[in-house]
Amino acid sequence: MEEAQSANEVWSRVKRRLRAELGEDVFASWFGRLELEAIVDGCARLTVPTRFLKSWIESHYADRVLATYRSEAPAVERISVAMRGSQVRDAVAKRPDGARPCATAGAQAASGDLRLAVVPERPREDRGEQDLNGAPLDPRLTFASFMQGQSNALAHAAAERIARHQGPALYNPLYLHAGVGLGKTHLLHAVGQEARAQGRRVIYLTADRFMYGFVASLKAQTSLAFKERLRGIDLLIIDDVQFIQGKQIQQEFGHTINALIDAGRQIVVAADRPPTDLEALDERVRSRLAGGLVVEIGALDESLRAAILTARMNALQALHPEFRVGPSVVTYVARAITANGRDLEGAANRLLAHATLTGTAVTVETAEAAIRDLVKNREPKRVKIEDIQKLVATRYNVSRSDILSERRTAAVVRPRQIAMYLSKVLTLRSLPEIGRRFGGRDHTTVLHAVRKIEKQITDDHTLSDEVELLKRMLQE
Repeated sequence: MEEAQSANEVWSRVKRRLRAELGEDVFASWFGRLELEAIVDGCARLTVPTRFLKSWIESHYADRVLATYRSEAPAVERISVAMRGSQVRDAVAKRPDGARPCATAGAQAASGDLRLAVVPERPREDRGEQDLNGAPLDPRLTFASFMQGQSNALAHAAAERIARHQGPALYNPLYLHAGVGLGKTHLLHAVGQEARAQGRRVIYLTADRFMYGFVASLKAQTSLAFKERLRGIDLLIIDDVQFIQGKQIQQEFGHTINALIDAGRQIVVAADRPPTDLEALDERVRSRLAGGLVVEIGALDESLRAAILTARMNALQALHPEFRVGPSVVTYVARAITANGRDLEGAANRLLAHATLTGTAVTVETAEAAIRDLVKNREPKRVKIEDIQKLVATRYNVSRSDILSERRTAAVVRPRQIAMYLSKVLTLRSLPEIGRRFGGRDHTTVLHAVRKIEKQITDDHTLSDEVELLKRMLQE
């Protein structure tokens, strides 16, 4: 037990260092779902959920992961990456050359070549071709099933107009951005299905699917066919564009966008932030994305939440006639859960479980008990930059006006940089916006402060504890 706990603590430190060295965006994209399975004979066995992540980490971050791991745990000489759910040990045992991947990595490490040994990939014929056809569209996600409200009316109108438009592209590209569970993916699927019903050629891809398709086509030597397939369609839909990483892939993505727009073909993309905030994306691609119609889908207002919840309850009642929920319960849940539509669906499922398992009626009191932990866990306090500035100023015995001023003494600079760092990690504000809130500073100043504090909290455990305490105080 102690050994496992120690291994997990080391792995946590490795991840903290990777996050500090690579930045939050890169870390979240490639390492957020990387987990430690076990350490056996000096080999750290890591797992990821998708084949694409496995391939990308092996190809682009092998040296970095192994070097960082060895700096924290010199006894770890080798690492391997496998997909979760696959039998890592079987894959090791069945390798054609009879060698264990970790052993190969260890031999390279000993010679100074820190490379990641790989678990064998699937045969070429299993890769690449199906990605040319895009991801499937969910038949449930249509314009008819989309709940409209003030927060999403413009996005819905633009998406529906594009889907039913015949002729040259409109608002090209249409760029939708919103937080999790606010309906952007629903609109993308609705656009795709309506456009196909109009006889148009449509490809829908997630960012992961686009990247994997491109990388797989390179390995299979079918990249030309992949590019031509994408550029020979009427409508390209890309979801979660914030996850597109890698210089070569970003260049190809930019070329694809330019080719389609120049040919009058329609593009619809979605992300969790506006194009100007996609700091990891190539500047030319950001500019091209921002050149169309950019629409934000706002938070769900109470009336829209109530409508979504009522529709969900009606659907559940059609399947479970004995399930009854009164309007007072719907009103309570719609007021209690404000984050997004997915949380509303989760609440409805909990109410159904309570009613069917206990055989009792659903009241406001039972609803409160059923969703209490959902409300607590899913609705963190929204942190304001002003609150961060005030708390940091108090903590370090300076004034908020000092933090916003041009003063450059050490007593002021460090609290200012800590406040900028916390503003970046605890809010959704862009670097330029944070700079404006700190006395009109340039975004490069904010970026410098964020990177400096990231590095310092990796090396200075006292500062790391201080920053974590400030985070907890701000989020309570």
